[in-house]
Amino acid sequence: MTSRMLAVSTALVTLTAGASAAVAQAAPLTFDKAAYVTCREAHILPPDQRIALSVFLANHSAQRRGVAIPDGEPGAQLANLVRGGCTLSPDAYLFAVIDRAVAAESSRLPKR
Repeated sequence: MTSRMLAVSTALVTLTAGASAAVAQAAPLTFDKAAYVTCREAHILPPDQRIALSVFLANHSAQRRGVAIPDGEPGAQLANLVRGGCTLSPDAYLFAVIDRAVAAESSRLPKR
């Protein structure tokens, strides 16, 4: 596991519920660390951490584009677009795939 993945993985643990006191001292997840995780590296992460990373990046992209990520069918549609993008290009940065999915669906997403 690369040191970058170890840093992202440690930071993601702080996002999940039930973090211990030792983990709470770890650096919080920042966009600078999360933006350079590839789809392949994200796939290796445990499901809870992968979801937390994806939600973090989706919220960042949505905020930048002035939309909100809704629950339900529109959110599931974004997830399917991201899954397809990562399947086609596993070495792409996860943020790039998520940002393109948000851009493609931005006309159907609620505005902030």
